[in-house]
Amino acid sequence: MRVRMILSAALAASVAGCVVGLTGSAALADGYKNCTKLDKASWKPATDAEAKAKAAGYEVRRSKVEGSCYEVYGVKEGKLYELFYSPEDLSLKHTIAK
Repeated sequence: MRVRMILSAALAASVAGCVVGLTGSAALADGYKNCTKLDKASWKPATDAEAKAKAAGYEVRRSKVEGSCYEVYGVKEGKLYELFYSPEDLSLKHTIAK
C-alpha cells in the first residue's frame, strides 16, 4: 500500500512537471507571427530575406518560417538578433535582440 502511494505521488509530480514545462516553453515564445495575409504561393524566397539581413550587416546563422513571417537569426557586433521579415515585400517588421 505504501509503495502504491509513493508511485502515485511520483507520477503526479512528473505530470505536473510536464504541464509546467509545456506552459513555460509557450510563454517563452516570441509571439511575433503576423507579417502578411498573402498566400504562401505568392511569397518571395526566404533567401531574399537572408540577403536583406546580410546587406544590413548581420552575419546570418539560419532562417525559418514563423507564422506568416520569415524569421532570420543573425549576429551583429557580437550580439544575436531575431529579425522578422514580411515575405510579401521583405520589409522588416520586428527585431528582437537576445
